[in-house]
Amino acid sequence: MIVDPKTETLSGVRFVRSPFCDDRPSELAISLVVVHGISLPPGEYGGDGVEQLFTGTLDPNAHPYYAQIAHLQVSAHVFIRRDGSMIQFVPFTRRAWHAGASMFNGRERCNDFSIGIELEGTDTDRYTSVQYDQLVEVLAALKQRYPDLADVRGHEQIAPGRKTDPGPAFNWGHLAGRLPDGLRFA
Repeated sequence: MIVDPKTETLSGVRFVRSPFCDDRPSELAISLVVVHGISLPPGEYGGDGVEQLFTGTLDPNAHPYYAQIAHLQVSAHVFIRRDGSMIQFVPFTRRAWHAGASMFNGRERCNDFSIGIELEGTDTDRYTSVQYDQLVEVLAALKQRYPDLADVRGHEQIAPGRKTDPGPAFNWGHLAGRLPDGLRFA
């Protein structure tokens, strides 16, 4: 897997454009990956809810929970399903709207300098081994393309008290032992 330098997207990964992105500040290098967890409806897997949310096409009448979130303008760069299949929504050189109010190493607005990767899951359901495999492959491709990339954190760590994902079901120890050279999770 590589990041195509012409499109700034992952080779071989389905791309569905999200309108919920914009230009990054030009002076900031990509230095952080933020890992998230999401499922729509909550606790249900394999549907199109996440794709619809990230593309602004979520029907608020399709599920009672959707009425609360259909208005949100959010996205991530990549979504990794439980079976390992992936969708990319935003080219990596663009700013996806995934982190919200956030801070890392004293720097606010993590969207400015981070890449957001959503894993299909909840805070309490263990993520699948193929999701970890795919995440590691994506991280390796990102590190190769963006040499300033140095850190991997959870949404809960950059927005404590506001966000809880990917939650206690995510095995950071397992990921830390497989991180590509030059990436760290402290």
